[in-house]
Amino acid sequence: MQTTTNGASASIWHATTEVPSCTPLNGSAVADVCVIGAGIAGLTTAYLLSSHGRKVTLIDAAGIGAGETGRTTAHLSPPDEWYAGIEEAFDAARAALVADAYASAIDMVQSIIAKEDIACEFERLDGYLYALPGNGFQDLDKELDAARRAGVNAERLARVPGIPFDTGPCIRYANQAQFHPLKYLSGLARGLVKNGGVIYGGTRADSIDGNPDGQTVFTGRGEIRAESVVVATNTPFNNRVVMHTKQAAYRTYVIGVAVPKGSLPHILLWDTGDPYYYVRLEAAGAPEGHEVLVVGGADHKVGQDAHPEHRYGELERWVRERFPMAGAVLYQWSGEVMEPSDGLAFLGRNPMDEDNVYIITGDSGNGMMHCTIGGMLITDLILGKENRWAGLYDPSRKMLHGVSDFVSEQANTLAQYGDWAKGGEVESVQQIPPGQGAILNQGMQKIAVYRDPQNGLHALSAACTHLACVVHFNSAETSWDCPCHGSRFDTNGAVLHGPAVSPLAAAEIKS
Repeated sequence: MQTTTNGASASIWHATTEVPSCTPLNGSAVADVCVIGAGIAGLTTAYLLSSHGRKVTLIDAAGIGAGETGRTTAHLSPPDEWYAGIEEAFDAARAALVADAYASAIDMVQSIIAKEDIACEFERLDGYLYALPGNGFQDLDKELDAARRAGVNAERLARVPGIPFDTGPCIRYANQAQFHPLKYLSGLARGLVKNGGVIYGGTRADSIDGNPDGQTVFTGRGEIRAESVVVATNTPFNNRVVMHTKQAAYRTYVIGVAVPKGSLPHILLWDTGDPYYYVRLEAAGAPEGHEVLVVGGADHKVGQDAHPEHRYGELERWVRERFPMAGAVLYQWSGEVMEPSDGLAFLGRNPMDEDNVYIITGDSGNGMMHCTIGGMLITDLILGKENRWAGLYDPSRKMLHGVSDFVSEQANTLAQYGDWAKGGEVESVQQIPPGQGAILNQGMQKIAVYRDPQNGLHALSAACTHLACVVHFNSAETSWDCPCHGSRFDTNGAVLHGPAVSPLAAAEIKS
């Protein structure tokens, strides 16, 4: 499988398209807006601002689609919390605002595709939520009522039509959508450049400093001065603590399985299980006469499963028990999602910062939707326009809802610091097999040691450079992952995912 810049696995999207390459920044630059992150959040924001005449410079540590957008399943669908959950946590009026934002986001994606003539397999289709027997049938009625109160076109059916297993009762959400996310990003990038925007790859933002009159983004390749800055990096690197107490990082897993073309309807599908599963079809990357059944789920906290390969097996077993036409597994990959404690994304001005720094984070498994909403919302804020969703998604909002989840996640995070009082995972490097990593105690120091397939040893400080949690090895992605706030590093210490900015320090193994 193709290797990407964000781990060992590669998605179906990486395997079936090539995104435009971007040269690094070389010296200083000046813009109206500097956008950091070339995923759907950053590119949507940059494209919309450039469409309104703003001079936009966009930078990314790697390149277009190298982060989490390239690892999504690309559902344009209802919120993971469902409308009943949002109504219960907030109220019916806010649930209706969420429904409005979601519908507007799909319409925006469709309008951009039409305007820029982007061939990205965009398709309107129905989505179905079904409850496992004995687990949630009553909740389906609550969800249906809440969805309808929110203005969503939804109905209850006896079962999901056209699939080979009886789901039992379900809710049909009409007029949802799917697309090829990296083909869409490529189109956004072309549109941005056409509008006069500039994109630099291989340019990592290290810090931001400024005041209400302007900000400077510092990188290892030069500085960018701008009136406003948008941090669209999945989780914000510029906010050291505040936002990271409001959300938690999870890994999610995906497989792509060959199925005969026409054997299944084009729908989006989700269940109410724990763990839960989500399904769609994709034409690209399939053998002749077939499509790819894309199935995701089996989530867990980042850094809290050292050998998560078994999760691919769990997905495959789930598929084969329900889809007898399923053939070979063609793709498998994982990604990272940020779960906000109260179920709503954080889109808008960065808390405890100047008014001209903005963040897009807290995707909650709805990254394609929240990132598009975030781009629309922040564009309005920068242009000085009112936005009806601004209060709903305000990153500064108090966490009055989801308090039990907030407390549970904070307790989990604090527990991870107990690793400093534990022994090492191995007593000597001889116990580490090729292709694996482990934590070695060396006096008062913890060393993250990886043995590569050629038997070479790579030793790093095990202290995450964000807030000093002990990193854990992830054998599925060959990375060091932080179980506290979701930072990830490659085996040479380079940052793969924030909020960490600095690499893991090199360490020496003492004989």
